[in-house]
Amino acid sequence: MRPRLLDLFCGEGGAAQGYYDAGFDVFGVDTDPRRLKKYPFECVEADALEFLLAWGWEFPVKHASPPCTGYTRGTAAIPDRLERYERLIAVTRAALRETGGWYVLENVEDAKSELENPVLLCGRMFDLSATDTDGTSLVMDRHRLFESNAAVMTPPHLPHDRRVQVAGAYGGARRDKTEAREVRKGGYVPKDLDVLRSLLRTPWMTEKGCFLSIPPVYTEFLGEQILAQVEAAA
Repeated sequence: MRPRLLDLFCGEGGAAQGYYDAGFDVFGVDTDPRRLKKYPFECVEADALEFLLAWGWEFPVKHASPPCTGYTRGTAAIPDRLERYERLIAVTRAALRETGGWYVLENVEDAKSELENPVLLCGRMFDLSATDTDGTSLVMDRHRLFESNAAVMTPPHLPHDRRVQVAGAYGGARRDKTEAREVRKGGYVPKDLDVLRSLLRTPWMTEKGCFLSIPPVYTEFLGEQILAQVEAAA
């Protein structure tokens, strides 16, 4: 029997798909009904923290991806960002610990000071790549941090090869590939949704879902390690 995993702030299910592939039955919680329509597993529209405190004891493993807007450097220039955007890492951690079991708490690199001994996963560790519509080979970095009370290891994080064109998946990011290649010598967001989906390996997602998602391969990698610990403790 597959153990149950509670997926909080679940969005369109990038993290969920990885945990399912690792061997868990996944149940998602989010407040956005439009995103839940794309969620590939059983789910409920509810406040994540309220649901966690009410039902979290029933799930031996929990994953939480609280909103990153209040942490990311993309909002650093907004004068009132601390008032405008919630910062939920600390309160989420407290609720995860109160309800017991194994947990994973995920966020962006800019939230590192808020996380306890997080590990970093990068798309290059898993060969997240695609080909743009003009034939350009793309690679995705998408660094994300994961705090866990389980013992988790990461693949080697080799130096990034700057000769390969980097692609991102972010709302409001630059999308002019010519400027990225010839002027900035940096990354861009592909305009074609199928290219974005290929980069993240999330063929069911909307564009916004791709912008906000964890690549499933990240949580599959972590989930396999956590599942081994769940089974060893049974």
